[in-house]
Amino acid sequence: QVQLVESGGGLVQAGDSLRLTCATSGRSFDNYAMAWFRQAPGKEREFVARIGKSYNTYSADSVKGRFTISRDNDKNRVYLQMDSLTPEDTAVYYCAAGIAGTTNQRLYDYWGQGTQVTVSS
Repeated sequence: QVQLVESGGGLVQAGDSLRLTCATSGRSFDNYAMAWFRQAPGKEREFVARIGKSYNTYSADSVKGRFTISRDNDKNRVYLQMDSLTPEDTAVYYCAAGIAGTTNQRLYDYWGQGTQVTVSS
């Protein structure tokens, strides 16, 4: 089992930055690919960014150039640095862990409870 706990969400203004943190515990963190997903009100959950076991990253087009995913295997944490936030980024952000690095949320085995990010205009 892997436990995931997100933190760092909050209410910010457009153009601001936030850094989300996902703290993990349980089985070996470095065996898992990690990802961030988000779900806006009334919308389906969508892929944001992922980072593989080899630190390779991939981001959704909607956040490319603004969001950066990273991981610290010594601290068993994954981060999402979010810059130039817009109201369209408002959502609950979820951390996920899985064996395969993919954009498909169905292939992630473990999920956090989510952290709310609200961006005002």
